[in-house]
Amino acid sequence: MKKMIFKIMGTIILMSLLCCVDGREFDDIEGNCTTDMVANITFEELDSLVQDDVIQIHEDLILEGYVISSDRAGNIFGVLYIQDKLNNPSMGIQLEMDLRESHLQFPVGSKVLVKLKNLYLGKRGSNIRIGSVFSSFGNLSIGRLPSGKVFEHLFISCEGEGIPEPLVVNIPEIDSLPSNILVELENVEFAEETLGETFAVPQEETERILRDCGENEIALINSGYADFQAELLPETNGNLTAILTKDGDIPQLLIRTLEDINFTEERCPEIITEFTSNQIFISELADPDNNSSARFVELYNSASEPLDLNLWTLRRYTNDNTEVSSTIDLSGLIIGPESTLVISPNAEEFELVYGFVPDLGVSTNSPADSNGDDNLELVDPFGSVIDVFGVVGEDGSGTNHEFEDGKAFRNLDVTEGNPVYTFIEWTIFNDTGDAGTINLPQNAPGDFTPGQRE
Repeated sequence: MKKMIFKIMGTIILMSLLCCVDGREFDDIEGNCTTDMVANITFEELDSLVQDDVIQIHEDLILEGYVISSDRAGNIFGVLYIQDKLNNPSMGIQLEMDLRESHLQFPVGSKVLVKLKNLYLGKRGSNIRIGSVFSSFGNLSIGRLPSGKVFEHLFISCEGEGIPEPLVVNIPEIDSLPSNILVELENVEFAEETLGETFAVPQEETERILRDCGENEIALINSGYADFQAELLPETNGNLTAILTKDGDIPQLLIRTLEDINFTEERCPEIITEFTSNQIFISELADPDNNSSARFVELYNSASEPLDLNLWTLRRYTNDNTEVSSTIDLSGLIIGPESTLVISPNAEEFELVYGFVPDLGVSTNSPADSNGDDNLELVDPFGSVIDVFGVVGEDGSGTNHEFEDGKAFRNLDVTEGNPVYTFIEWTIFNDTGDAGTINLPQNAPGDFTPGQRE
């Protein structure tokens, strides 16, 4: 009877102890602290070993670095990011491993030593990766190191840990930085079109766009399994700490937890790039008699300040069409003060003929590829016609707006666009045209002055 009572009591005590253990910690493997290992290879030297294909490391090489990642919030899984220094890092690597709750054994800032012998080394884009290996269709790829093997290769240094100081950068600088390092971006915010969305779609890797006040962009990659997956994106502006990785040559960011986001400031002021002006107009149209591939359209800005052509368009009406035949979107271009902008439908031929590269190369059958019988409109971002050549709905053949095999040149006393075609503003050369035009075909390059308002 006493034996039975003791047996029951022992069972109860054991069950009580088990109930008090955190399920995550129950499976933890005790980390190793070492003082007798010395690094004998640098990150740069490891990078020099990378080949086109995955290779196995056979030498007794030891790499020293600092942990910058954490899987505590579930946004990073199956990989440990390690950089070469706590401050001002110059390189980092990814250690692929199948270890749950790795942040408990290898907290952020831990100094670690990696025994590289028998590990596999490869590169995806600029990301240096080490780990196990698997074969897919005969090709070797880096895979996760089994949990039982992790502590044969990865050791905590007894020298302790520090606090990694992220490299403070701006978005345009990121392209030139190495992968797998900790960075901090200042004065960034989530793109307006993503506001109201959560960090990630459930169970899906999700890209959310970050912007700075200059409208430079970079993608933040979030896991659909992260603890913060369902949290709404913050609508304010501030600083963000993240691990910089690259998908090929395209930079991406990974946060460890929401503590990496410190958005407490107001959003960037709206940048207005849509302007109108009647001081931009069509200054020359070319249809060379000797080379139809050397056609072009020239625009001119008579103002004393540059003009952003965001959402401006140039439209062509072929022959007597009353509907737009083709359009050129001028977004992304800026026309300087008292300067020209030359558009060619064949940039390579244009350069051969005229000796310089056009400001914009477009396709054939575009507004820059007129045969001289067509009509054009220059339209501002708000849909207003600022300047026009020809009469929409009227084929130019035999009219005072025909420039077939010739050119139409805007007279130098014209300083503003005109939404109504006015013949006296133009000097027009052609093969056949109405009275007042000049029946004299023009040959490239000598009879044309692209890029010059003279």
